[in-house]
Amino acid sequence: MKNIDRIINHPLFIMSMKKIHDYEIDRVFCCHGIEHSLDVARVAYITNLEQNLGFQKEMIYAAALLHDIGRWRQYEKNIPHEEAGAALAAYILEDTAFSKEAIGQILAAIGSHREKMEMETDRFAYLLYESDKKSRICWLCEAQDTCYWPETQKNRTVSN
Repeated sequence: MKNIDRIINHPLFIMSMKKIHDYEIDRVFCCHGIEHSLDVARVAYITNLEQNLGFQKEMIYAAALLHDIGRWRQYEKNIPHEEAGAALAAYILEDTAFSKEAIGQILAAIGSHREKMEMETDRFAYLLYESDKKSRICWLCEAQDTCYWPETQKNRTVSN
């Protein structure tokens, strides 16, 4: 997965992950570091295989690894992280061998991953959105009582 190696070794990706870690060092719930991104990638890839969606593993991992990369810009400049993330990801994806079409799909998924959507809208974006939510283990979270997520959005199952 040469494209993924280019992403995770990209100076902007490394810097972004460090900044997100620094901003969230004392955060008790819903951190947005590499662990979360890899969880999202794994859930999305398994879903892709189980539902025979046909997306390439590298595309799934790229979108998942980059989907929260704009968090530090949200913390610093109050820019919605999906917008900031799509802009940062575009710069990083220039250094990959993904086609323009694949980059467009990845950026669209990153830019819309906070919007509730249906599978019919954009299957790839929906896969990222659902995997982001399913990757959370809300039932074990130490901050359940102080979480601002509505009950209907909290993930309470291992699989659904």
